[in-house]
Parts: sequence; structure tokens; C-alpha cells
Amino acid sequence: MEQDEAQHEDPSPGWEAIDRALAPLYGDQEPRHYGTLLRRSLGGPDPLDGISAYKRSEPVPHWHFVTYGLSELYAKESDDAEHSGWGFELTFRLRDDSDATEPPMWALAFLQNLARYVFDSGNAFSNGHYLNANGPIAADSDSAIRSVAFVRDPELAPIDSPHGKVEFLQVVGLTNEEELALKRWSTLKVLQVFEPHMPLWVTDLERVSLMQESEIAAEISAGTAAEGSTTGFVFVDQLSWEQQARRWRKPLTTVVLGARQVGELLALLPLRLPFDKPFSLIGGEAQVQFASARRNAAEAVGDDLRLSLTAETLRELISTLQAREGQYPLRSFDTLSLLVRKTQIKDADGRVVQTIG
Repeated sequence: MEQDEAQHEDPSPGWEAIDRALAPLYGDQEPRHYGTLLRRSLGGPDPLDGISAYKRSEPVPHWHFVTYGLSELYAKESDDAEHSGWGFELTFRLRDDSDATEPPMWALAFLQNLARYVFDSGNAFSNGHYLNANGPIAADSDSAIRSVAFVRDPELAPIDSPHGKVEFLQVVGLTNEEELALKRWSTLKVLQVFEPHMPLWVTDLERVSLMQESEIAAEISAGTAAEGSTTGFVFVDQLSWEQQARRWRKPLTTVVLGARQVGELLALLPLRLPFDKPFSLIGGEAQVQFASARRNAAEAVGDDLRLSLTAETLRELISTLQAREGQYPLRSFDTLSLLVRKTQIKDADGRVVQTIG
């Protein structure tokens, strides 16, 4: 991206609607604006047409980034009359105590990559979503901030643009430990606990996990124990299942998953099923749902598998399953077995950087 003083030349009522939303907050302050050389609609590589960055001193020194391009900026092209484009733009607040007059370029690339994920996958972000970056969100750093959550920007209310509704979703940088905490309870409730310690949810690459603070950890633990988890499903890279017919016996059901997913499964099942809330693993070609029941059962519904587990089987699964390659049969549910395979984590160039299991 290059710095763009003119911002845009074509009629752009959607763009102007975003500018109007920012005006009460920043008045006549001119942001540092970075536009793409060639729009995605014309064959360019970047999904966002532009990103503006405003320098702030309160409540802590930081850059406030706002994207242009996830909503419809120029003309109404989608069939969704209620929402403009994907229905949101991203914002990001990054702490910066220096006197720099330009924001760090990695942050622009980071926002472009988040937008690219939306366009390429078709999965839109929403208030309360989260995403693991598989490494530091700042490229070539050793920061502990390796995950992000999405929450409505506390200073930018949703707007009605000429092309439909647009809300501003702020990207909040978190540690892996903090991400696990919000999965175990509730993204929005955990962020509310964090907010007094990270005002306006400004991302600070230098900080350590807030879960190291005993009072914060205790408050989140109490909420988790009382309410269970609001995380009803997680997307996984490795997931399949099969049922093998056996003479005179019920079919043997085998669930195959990656070692990386085991930790989440073990953490979330006891925070869902005892509260009578189902939980699902969703893969590219299969889905496995777990639910509490008085009797164990495995039911195939197309490409999906529904597993009903008794309290006894849930306890055995949690005590038996490990994030290590191998076969894990269950004595209390002898027609079900879980097969764990190694997970290889790769970098952007396809090189294996970590093997789990």
C-alpha cells in the first residue's frame, strides 16, 4: 500500500459515510491514509481500498486504524438490501509511545490479511468472534500477542450508509492464554473484565498475559464455573469420522482429529455438556456434535455425526484423551473410539514450523 492524499476519485457514498462517522471523533484531524495501487475489483491483490490511521494520546498513546473496503464504497452490488457489503469495517488500536509520524507498516498488512481471509473464505467476522494467528500478529516479532477477538468499536456506533448498515468491528490483540479464557466463558464478558486494564481495548505488543493477574483470573474462573462456555463450536483443520459395520454388534464409530484440537475439546466439553449445551467440531468436510444424554449413541446424519454421551462417558473421555498421536477407545462407550493424528503447523511459505502430537 502507498500513502494516498487524494484517497479516492470515483463517486463513493459508502466511503463518505465512513468519513462522516469519524468526523465527530477526529474533527479536522488529517489521518495518515494508505490506499491500494490497484483495486481488488480491477485485479489488484489487496482486498481493502484504503486504511486510515489516526494518532491518539488518550487514554494511552496509540494509533487508531479504520479500513475501507469490507463495505460497499462506490455502488450497491450485493443482493443484501439491509447490509453494505460484508456489513462491517475493521478498526484496530495499537499502542505506540514513540513520536513516530507514520504507523508501523505491519499493521496495514495485518488488516489486509484479515480482510483477505473474509473475501477468500466467505466467513464474515462478527461481534464476539475470535481468531488465532498461529504466531505473533506482528510479523518478525516475538510478541505474546498471537490471537485476536472482534468487538464493536467502543467509540464508533453502527451507521446506515446509502448501501446499507455498517458496523465497526475492533480487532483486539490477545495472548493464547487469554484466547482460551474467552473460549471457556464468553468473548464479550472476558473482554469486559479486561477493559479496565486495557482501556478502549488498545493492543499492546509488549504486555504479558492478563491471566497472570490473580484477581482477573479469579473473576473469569468464577464466571466460567457459574455459566459454562458460550462457545458452541470451533473450526478445525483435521476432522473425519467413519462407521465400520460389525456382525452381531453395533457399528464401531471412529472419530479422527488432529492433536492440536484435543486441548480445546477437553477444555470446552465439560463447560458445555453439563450445562445441557451441545458442542461441535466443524471441519472442511465433516462435523461432529457432542451432546449430553442418559444413554450413549452415535448417529450419522449425512456428513455429520451426532454423539450422545452420558456423564460417565464424558468423564472417561476427558481423563483418557491426550494431544498425542494414538487410538483412544472408551470402556463406557465401547462402540466409539477417537483416533488422534499429529498436527503440522506451517508458515505462510508452507514450511512446517511446529508439530503437535
